[in-house]
Parts: sequence; structure tokens; C-alpha cells
Amino acid sequence: MLKDNLLMLRNLHGFSQEEIAGKIGISRQAYAKWESGATIPDIEKCLLLAKVYGISVDSLVRTQTAENIGPVPPAPEGKNIWGSVSVNERGQIVIPKAVRNMFGLTGGQRLIVLTDEHEGIALVPSDKFEAKIQNIIKIASITNDE
Repeated sequence: MLKDNLLMLRNLHGFSQEEIAGKIGISRQAYAKWESGATIPDIEKCLLLAKVYGISVDSLVRTQTAENIGPVPPAPEGKNIWGSVSVNERGQIVIPKAVRNMFGLTGGQRLIVLTDEHEGIALVPSDKFEAKIQNIIKIASITNDE
């Protein structure tokens, strides 16, 4: 629910109710009523809140839940939480259909596996990854020529 998202986002960003209220031009008491669910903000205030938090209005007003976790905070624009997948005994996972559709992934397509030992694993289509690497090499060679 909206009230849950408001509370999670405010705490994640380290704002007090007074600080966030000041950013969008309302009183702390009015904001507190939104977090308690006593009232809801109008669309203009939702737009301001979404801008402050770097999310879409849709993400602000919808609550997402993740399997075995429960409600999760809205992701920044362009970022998504798709739920969880399981690794089978052969080390394989199934990428959710909505993700495959979003990125145009098809059977046999190569993906680059990137890891951060503290954060986890990321999969990037090889053509996008290789294009970024080529661009970095191009920029580096221009810089070295100067």
C-alpha cells in the first residue's frame, strides 16, 4: 500500500517526516497522515514524492512483494524486482518470462555472467556487454592519443 511505500522510502533515504514534508511543501502532520493511511496525497503530491525518491508514480502507489521476503521498497526508475528463482541441482535457473520478453532474450542467446562477491550475480546480454567494452576501448585509445 502507499502508506507502506512512503514509510519504507523515507527511512531508506534517511529523511524525517518533517524533511520530506518540507521537500514537497506540506506540513509534517499532513505527511504523517499519509504514512498512517488516514489520508492519501493528491496526484500532484504523488508526482513530487516520486521525483524526490527517483521512482515512478506507479511504483509509489503499488506495493511489491518478494517471495519469502514480503513487501519490498519501490525500485528506482528503470530498475525492477522480479521475485525469486531457484537454482536446480544442475545449477540452472529459469529467467521469468516477463524478463525474457523485456530484454528480448531467446533460447541459445549468450549472456555474460558478472559477479560482485558482496552483492551477487548479474546477467547481461553479450551483445550489450561487448558494445560497452568496445566503447570503453575506443575512449581509452582517444585519451591515450592525446
